[in-house]
Amino acid sequence: MERLRLRHPGGETAIWAGSGALAAARAELARWVAGRTLFVVSTPRVLALHGQRLAPLRAAAASLHLLPVPEGEEAKSLAVAERLWNDMLLAGGKRDSRLVAFGGGSVGDLAGFVAGCFLRGIGFAQLPTTLLAQVDAAIGGKTAVDLPGGKNTVGLFLHPDWVVCDTALLSTLPRAELRSGLVEAIKMAALLDPPLLDRIETGLGPLLAGRAGALAPVVAAAAALKIAVVERDPDERGDRRLLNFGHTLGHAIESATGYQGLRHGEAVAYGMLFALRLARRRGLPAKDAARVAALLGRLELPPLPPLEPPDLAARMARDKKASERGLVWVLPAAPGRGAMVEGIGWDEVTAELAAFLRQPLAME
Repeated sequence: MERLRLRHPGGETAIWAGSGALAAARAELARWVAGRTLFVVSTPRVLALHGQRLAPLRAAAASLHLLPVPEGEEAKSLAVAERLWNDMLLAGGKRDSRLVAFGGGSVGDLAGFVAGCFLRGIGFAQLPTTLLAQVDAAIGGKTAVDLPGGKNTVGLFLHPDWVVCDTALLSTLPRAELRSGLVEAIKMAALLDPPLLDRIETGLGPLLAGRAGALAPVVAAAAALKIAVVERDPDERGDRRLLNFGHTLGHAIESATGYQGLRHGEAVAYGMLFALRLARRRGLPAKDAARVAALLGRLELPPLPPLEPPDLAARMARDKKASERGLVWVLPAAPGRGAMVEGIGWDEVTAELAAFLRQPLAME
């Protein structure tokens, strides 16, 4: 178990990562909520599985109010956010109240957005319960909700005071959720940390089985990578954009499917496979593209539903990462090195999409 720190323009976030992290952070979290009104944003499923772990916070806070939200992307709407704001106001929430996100990436995105806007901002903490959230989504201060036209299109940067990534919570995850989270770890490893990619390749079986001993060093390594990138580029104007590898098409796939049938990490995996095709056209050695594609193939991704290239292209054009000059693609250039590439024409993108949708795992 490791204790890390993320320094950002607003101060510092303490990050605990590993098995037993909640117990290790208990005393400091209790002081953080002592005598305060505490709001906990979570889902009924997470509360049923892990709600007893909130007992120390309940004992320390002046009062604790559970704010249940739907599972998955359905939680990330302005309507749900408005309901939470009203509930918090009626419960007596104040500028010095606290909010805890207790769940996966969608819960964290929504809860951070709600905390950042309520009374112009209250302190919040992330207690992520999925692998995807522990390796990526809970760290870095991104918060957002969705609009019908695109994912994460309304949001703000707000760093949590605390992030506690207890890998003991991951034992209850289904294999598909572990697969989804591993995609985000592979994303970072492919562009930033070849030794981490080696670890995931050699230990994929135990990782997909949810073994805490295998997951703990991967979570800690991914957290350290994310911290280093965010500290260099807190507002995502430079190198932090590398962490969007696979997300441009991934978000379009999620939107096109109505956020049904594929988990976020699974959609990102397909986005990475497509980006590898574009990278091959720009000099990425075939063996390096094949290595990442083979690892993603070992995850046994669910098949893509029927999708149309023009529709996906239109959705990518509305992506929040698009600029007035067009899309910037994150493409691997070599093991451990990525690049932001502009100027890829829509004709090439649409033609490549047609070939990709026929054979997503092929690299030629």
